Amino acid sequence: MLQYLRRNTSLVVGIVLLGILVVFMVVGAFTVDTSNVQPLSVPVLQPPSWDYPFGTDRQGRDLLAVMVAGTPLTLWIGFVAGFIGVGVGAVLAFTAAYYGGMVDTLIRSIADIGLTIPGLLVLIIIAVSLKGSLTVNQMAIVVASLAWLNPTRTIRSQVLTLRERGYVEIARLNGMSGPEIIARELMPNLLPYLAATLVSSVSAAILASVGLEVLGLGPVEAPTLGMTLYWVFFNAAIINGWWWWWTAPLVVIVMVFLGLFFLTVGLDEIANPRLRRIA
Repeated sequence: MLQYLRRNTSLVVGIVLLGILVVFMVVGAFTVDTSNVQPLSVPVLQPPSWDYPFGTDRQGRDLLAVMVAGTPLTLWIGFVAGFIGVGVGAVLAFTAAYYGGMVDTLIRSIADIGLTIPGLLVLIIIAVSLKGSLTVNQMAIVVASLAWLNPTRTIRSQVLTLRERGYVEIARLNGMSGPEIIARELMPNLLPYLAATLVSSVSAAILASVGLEVLGLGPVEAPTLGMTLYWVFFNAAIINGWWWWWTAPLVVIVMVFLGLFFLTVGLDEIANPRLRRIA
C-alpha cells in the first residue's frame, strides 16, 4: 500500500490537502467561537492580528469563524449534490446500458439533450424562483437537479464495455436476473471508476454552488464560501484594498478544488489499468 502511494503522488497530494482542511475544520470547531459569524459580533474591517488571525469584514464578522463555519457548509452542498447526481446517474446508466433497446435510447436521449442546455442558466432560473427561502439543503438540491446528466453518460459508456464480458454471460446462464447481475457483477467492477466520478461530481457541484452564491442566489444567511465572496464583491472589498476579506475564502476554495482534483486523478489511475501501467 505504501509503495503504491509513493507511486501515486496525485492521490497523496489530494488526501493531504483535504486532510489539512478536515483538521482545520475539526480543530476550529473546538477552538473558535463560531457565534462570531453573526453580523456586528466583532469590530468591523480589522486587518489580520493576534485577536483576529484572518481579520474581520465590513459586517463585523470574524473571518476565521466564517471559514470554520462556512467550509463544512460548502462541502456539504457539494457532497449532497454529488451523491445525488452520481446515485441517480448510476441507476439510469446501468439500466440503460444493460437492458438497451428503447430504455437505452430514451435515457441516453434525455441525458444528451440535457447536456446541450447551458447548465448555469438553468440553475440560475431555478435559484431565482426559490430566492428568499433558499437554505443550504435547498441549494444542494438545486445543484443536484442537473448533476446526474454527465455521470449518466460516462458511466453508461463504461457499463457498455462490461455487459458482454464472459462472466456476465455466465451469470445470465446461471439464471441471475438483470438487477442481480448489475448489483453483483457489474457494479463491483466499476467501484473505482464510480469513486472517481463521485469526487469529480462533488467538485463540479461545489463550483456550481459557489458560482450561484457569488451572483447572490445562494443562502444569504449562511456563511458559505460563495456567500462570503458575494459580500466581498457587494462591498467592493477589492477596490477598497480590504485584501484579507477575499484572501481567506479564495485560499480555502483553491485548496478544496486542488485537493479534489488531485484525488480524482489518483482515483482515475486506480480505475484505469492503462494509467496504472504507465505509472
